[in-house]
Amino acid sequence: MVRGSHSKKEVEAALAYAEQRGWRVQDGGKGHAWGKIYCPYNDAECRCGEFCISSVWSTPKNPANHAKHLRRIVDNCAAQR
Repeated sequence: MVRGSHSKKEVEAALAYAEQRGWRVQDGGKGHAWGKIYCPYNDAECRCGEFCISSVWSTPKNPANHAKHLRRIVDNCAAQR
């Protein structure tokens, strides 16, 4: 299934980064969320499943910081280390 692209280029680049590492990106969020990213290792060892899903904001105040935050979530995945 083809997903829509994010309007902010920095966030779109972070979403592509997550997809390259196996994360699933799903658009079509509710409220202020553009969508969500899902960890491919969603298990109990991966931070108790607490951070295996993260929201992607549709209009972040600072797109560069939000993109950096999304990359940090992907890079700090306990199961991927």
